[in-house]
Amino acid sequence: MRIPYTGPLPPPIILPRNANTASGAISALTRFLSAPPSPRLPASSNSNGRTVLLTGAGISVASGLADYRGTAGTYTLNKTYRPIYYNEFVSNHEARKRYWARSFLGWTNLHSARPNAAHRAVRKLGEQGFIGEVITQNVDSFHPLAHPELPTLELHGYLRSLACIHCGNHLPRKEFQQSLSRLNPTWAAFLADMLETGALDSEHPDERRAKGLKSNPDGDVDVPDAPYTTFRYPACPGCLANPPILADGSQSSVRLDADGAWSPQSTAGVLKPAVVMFGESIATNVKLAAERAIDQASSILVVGSSLATYSAWRLVKRAKERNMPIGILNLGGVRGEESFYAETPADNDGSLGVRCSQSVDKILPSVVQNLETLATAPAKADIPATQENYA
Repeated sequence: MRIPYTGPLPPPIILPRNANTASGAISALTRFLSAPPSPRLPASSNSNGRTVLLTGAGISVASGLADYRGTAGTYTLNKTYRPIYYNEFVSNHEARKRYWARSFLGWTNLHSARPNAAHRAVRKLGEQGFIGEVITQNVDSFHPLAHPELPTLELHGYLRSLACIHCGNHLPRKEFQQSLSRLNPTWAAFLADMLETGALDSEHPDERRAKGLKSNPDGDVDVPDAPYTTFRYPACPGCLANPPILADGSQSSVRLDADGAWSPQSTAGVLKPAVVMFGESIATNVKLAAERAIDQASSILVVGSSLATYSAWRLVKRAKERNMPIGILNLGGVRGEESFYAETPADNDGSLGVRCSQSVDKILPSVVQNLETLATAPAKADIPATQENYA
């Protein structure tokens, strides 16, 4: 289940000690990714000799998207922020109006955003054979866009489409956005005005707040005192054409208002984003696939995540229980990190574990360059780290 951890996070543990600088972090991560499989892995391990990557919102910040717990994260600057929960969305028509109105305003920027240098570095790490699979908590689709050949498991789903909670029908978000515009012409005009004036040009919370907006992760834009109750949304076209049988065996019905919007008199036809909402359970097949990815890898590298959701934290815990080397590249503290490194030797040079608190988009590209240099100069014991961006 996707449940956020709301307790305080510990200060970052830096391992090895010289990973407190960008050059030290680059060197340590280079050793971590190029190290042979640990002899402490289970004897029954079917390790592929590669690292599994687990990413969070921090890897997408350089693409202009908001994160949760970074220095400019929503939870950092907006202490009252509370994401919508699954049960609330499913059971409350007014909550859905509010959700879809805010999502309608935020979708344009999210849709136009693109993968950044860190995502491209992940692609190179896959091509070089260091990364075998990516598990991402992000719902922005940047990983499959940046490296379609490198397998990506989207742990929490994706925003590029919607799913009906009654019939399971999927609908492209672009098509749904067009329907929202048609059903809400006043809101559509408001969005057009904000786009024209540049009010949505930045995802940074401070800049949005100066323009009277509140920016949150996953394409959520809150306009204080906005008339959310006036917003309308379409019904699932699948349910509309063929109303499903409900769990109690009764025939469902889908009703529309005069303009074609979903009516609260309906008993089916509710669309939700194809993401795992907070409070919603992850599908069993996705959960098992994530566990297999951990079990088949020789090490795990966490990038841009504080592991504040249990669904992600439990995967690193599983890696720890399998004696897998753990690497973490994340600005700020990480849930439970002290236990992940409790047995890491003091003289570790990064091969057995790395913990650094640096900007992902600055570090990963330089790690790629280091590994490329190592591949062409294998006789050298140490390769000077660079801080140039990978283009």
